[in-house]
Amino acid sequence: MSVSGTGAELRLVAPGEAIGAASGVRAGTGALIQGSEIIATRLGWVQQLNGVISVDPVNAAYMPRSGDLVIGVVESVRNNLWFADVNGPFNGLLPMSLAPWKVEFGAAREQMDVGDVMLARVQEVDEAHNVVLTMKGVGLRRLKEGVMSKISMNLISRLRGENDETLRSLKEASDCRIIVAENGRVWVDGGEDGTAFMRKVLDLVRNQGHMANFSQSLATLMNDAPGGVA
Repeated sequence: MSVSGTGAELRLVAPGEAIGAASGVRAGTGALIQGSEIIATRLGWVQQLNGVISVDPVNAAYMPRSGDLVIGVVESVRNNLWFADVNGPFNGLLPMSLAPWKVEFGAAREQMDVGDVMLARVQEVDEAHNVVLTMKGVGLRRLKEGVMSKISMNLISRLRGENDETLRSLKEASDCRIIVAENGRVWVDGGEDGTAFMRKVLDLVRNQGHMANFSQSLATLMNDAPGGVA
């Protein structure tokens, strides 16, 4: 039995299914060694990295880590902080002290209100699972234009490509500004044609991102890109 590696077709396994031989590899999350084989302990996609075989769950939730770039949607506002949905099990908290504006106490809504979208980083995640965000940093800001979409956490690497090569090509081909955040959200800001092209790209990622021929399908799609093939 084969195990998926970088660029290969992602393999879906069920709990109890044999993934492959245990010789020369270690079992990571979602897998265990049983006799001479590695067995899946949950439904998900097989991944192998640095000699460790793991199973990423289908539709995995985002688990915040310090330093992550995230796209958040404001869910509620208090006098001195914002609560944002970051596509994870816990909301992100943006205190006034970590916002990029000088905001007087009680005037937080004047800068961002419910439904507004922010580009932020995870400052820290404490023992109580409080996710503290910051918007103090290069490029961090309220996203006022463009459209937001979402892809599976397991497919982020397919959209970015090795060393972000695919993402750079898509930016050039679509003539759009594109942000792929660590929490599975994608922001696209550009002209009508470029945005429509990126919608097709994201649909392709969702439907074929786990397949071995994804790169070929993407190359074919890019022939019709507004900016031509990058």
